Amino acid sequence: MNNLPDQTNSAGRPPEVLVAAIRKLLRPLVRLMLSFQITYPFIINMLKSIYVEVADEEFKFGDKRQSDSRINLLTGVHRKDVKRLRSESDESLSTPRNISIGAQLIAYWLGSEEFLDKSGQPLPLPLRTPSQKSGTRSFDDLVEMVCKQDIRPRVILDEWLNIGIATLDENQRVKLNTGAFTPEKGFEEKAFFFGKNLHDHLSASTQNLMGHKPSYFDRSVYYDNLTLDSVQQLSQLANEVGMSALTTVNKSALALQKQDQAKSGKDHRINFGIFNYNTVYKSDAQDKDKEGEHHA
Repeated sequence: MNNLPDQTNSAGRPPEVLVAAIRKLLRPLVRLMLSFQITYPFIINMLKSIYVEVADEEFKFGDKRQSDSRINLLTGVHRKDVKRLRSESDESLSTPRNISIGAQLIAYWLGSEEFLDKSGQPLPLPLRTPSQKSGTRSFDDLVEMVCKQDIRPRVILDEWLNIGIATLDENQRVKLNTGAFTPEKGFEEKAFFFGKNLHDHLSASTQNLMGHKPSYFDRSVYYDNLTLDSVQQLSQLANEVGMSALTTVNKSALALQKQDQAKSGKDHRINFGIFNYNTVYKSDAQDKDKEGEHHA
């Protein structure tokens, strides 16, 4: 059960600062939904089902089964809707197979010494191993080592070429895009990681805000009163140090995952991400950020 103290004020209302924060974070999400014709009636039905789901799963009294009446009390969702929603099957989507395989291949390529040059950058890979004695790893080797299933490397390569994860150089070697953690094309891939990464970031921030210990590392640096040229320089710097951090953590995570294969308790996961954003800020006090380092 969620044992956090009641954070409402004496009038039974949630903290105004929290309501303001939720309103702010919902604006870009609503902008996205409107752009894809996701209307208010559609999203309100989804939100209703999520309210019921979270109340049912995370606000229990021990192992006691939740009653429809209690979920109605917690969420404000009508009892008949609670009953209907609880009886419906879970329609949550699992990771699409092509995305799961692609993410594993990229992580392995960026984290394994045999696929990296002396500076730690991903080597361009021939499609197939030139000879058994050459010692040169190929793209076929990569797919075979990671997938361990009947999947043709060419199918993966064609998809990667299409969405910009990889290119072919003049020698027909496969070159990994240095920004491959985020494909330039491929709406399905972008949408999947949009949900996955923002879910985990929001989960970490929510846990911190609710006072859970130990808290998650969640920091940002933000400045205003900058020219466009300065912002572009900072964005380039952020991209460079961010990619360096991602590849460093990825390499260590891959090594630890291999090390843990023979151990029990392999039921944990971790997500480490980096972002940067810039825009023209508004002059009113509500939208203008103060300069300095923010500790969330």
